[in-house]
Amino acid sequence: MKKLLALVAVFALVAFAAPAFAANPFVDVPMNHWAYDAVSHLAAKGIIQGYPDGTYRGNQPMTRYEMSMLVARALATVDMEKASKEDVEMLKKLVVEFKDELDALGVRVDALDERVAVLEENLGGWKFWGELRFDARWADEGDGAYDRGYYTHRGETEFDLNRFRLFMSKQIDDKTKFTARIGRNNADDEGLKWERYFATIQLPWDSFLMVGKWNYDWEGEAGLYIDEDAWFTDTTWKGFYWRKNLAKGDITLFAAHTEDKYASGWTYVDLGDFYNYGARFNFNMNDKFRIAISGLYFDYENDGVARSYNEHDVIGALPYTLEDYGTYWADFGITFSPGFEFKGAYYVQDHDGPSGVPHFDDSPNAYKAIIDVSQDLLNFTSLWIEYAKFDPNFQIALQPWSAYGAELTPNLTAPAVLNVFETEVIFASLQQKWSDKWVTYQRYGQFNHDPESYAGLTGSYDITNWTFGVQYWYTPTVMFELAYDDVDYDNGWRDNIDSSLKDDSLIRFRTHIFF
Repeated sequence: MKKLLALVAVFALVAFAAPAFAANPFVDVPMNHWAYDAVSHLAAKGIIQGYPDGTYRGNQPMTRYEMSMLVARALATVDMEKASKEDVEMLKKLVVEFKDELDALGVRVDALDERVAVLEENLGGWKFWGELRFDARWADEGDGAYDRGYYTHRGETEFDLNRFRLFMSKQIDDKTKFTARIGRNNADDEGLKWERYFATIQLPWDSFLMVGKWNYDWEGEAGLYIDEDAWFTDTTWKGFYWRKNLAKGDITLFAAHTEDKYASGWTYVDLGDFYNYGARFNFNMNDKFRIAISGLYFDYENDGVARSYNEHDVIGALPYTLEDYGTYWADFGITFSPGFEFKGAYYVQDHDGPSGVPHFDDSPNAYKAIIDVSQDLLNFTSLWIEYAKFDPNFQIALQPWSAYGAELTPNLTAPAVLNVFETEVIFASLQQKWSDKWVTYQRYGQFNHDPESYAGLTGSYDITNWTFGVQYWYTPTVMFELAYDDVDYDNGWRDNIDSSLKDDSLIRFRTHIFF
């Protein structure tokens, strides 16, 4: 009788709305017994096993050893979607009660605890979380460096929602998860939109597949940038994204397609429909050295169709054609000691370039080298020092609009992506965490552009940018930030072409809420 009572307690965790049960597996459990359905269902699930003679012997006391086996099997097979809060709490109590027996059996109790945590986290199926950023901005110039653009002038004062994101996910089963994000991503967005929606499917051989509209960020995974300063990745595409985990790294492939008139983040060029393919091999040789090789390829469905630059482009309204092209890079990381890393990347592009544009290099390159030191090592501050260089014509259709801008200053490297400059960058960022409440940071960037006598232009075009900021975490989910940003343009020859690039400064007060 004691064994049957214990059995029914566990049965409450695993027998949810079962339409039918297997035939009676034990000769000594009659069909009219009150526990018949429970015994049959648990036996069919493999949670309980009888004796070699075909009996269950339910009238014998259950040992703690037998009960611990029952708990482990119940935990492994409990239905995450149908378990109630009370069921999960009961399971937790059973795990605590039989911890010693499970340890003696060689069952990892921490793994069981993780399983219970998964059950609790996915209770009810859906999970929601998000963030809200609201900015108040005061600039010195109404049409200077901090203006939003040619078509959305904001003036010197702006109170606006910077970002709203609502994430949602549902663990469909142990192999499939659905994730989506709805939001408004900047002050120019007038309404909410579905920014991501994809399913993650666990596949054999320790691999997974994302299907739908997803975001990927290989540069972020490699630690090649801070803030929002990615060059190529940290972008969203629609298609298929597959990753195979290795013992010391991973292999990733993706295929995407867009029918949008403009590529993501680009408002100057009509790119038309195109496929985007990506591949990456990342390998950790040991805990000191990592290396990866990546490639992106754009395949345009209408190669050679004439398009034109926007009239505000420095080049003017020149017609051109855009052909298939690829961007390839190798990146690495060397850890000298915990908290001290040297890393970098070398990029090469291969494209024919637009016709009608003179002085075009069809194989431009760029590179960056970074020293990254944590505050744990230096005690008083973290330190990020970076040197980067772009060839002219680099990043013709996928550009670092936000690179080095700290989400404050636009277009610090824009001349490089307008295809006429060689650009050198010296960039530094420091952060001091004084407590769980207070953080300060500083950023400095020097951006030197050389037109290389393009179209008869001579001289340099330089930008200096620096930032001071302080953050106060009012609660673990509410942060207030006050930042001062300044940009100085040494326009040189560009004064007569584009007068909107004025020296300017900005004060920004941000409220950032996580929920």
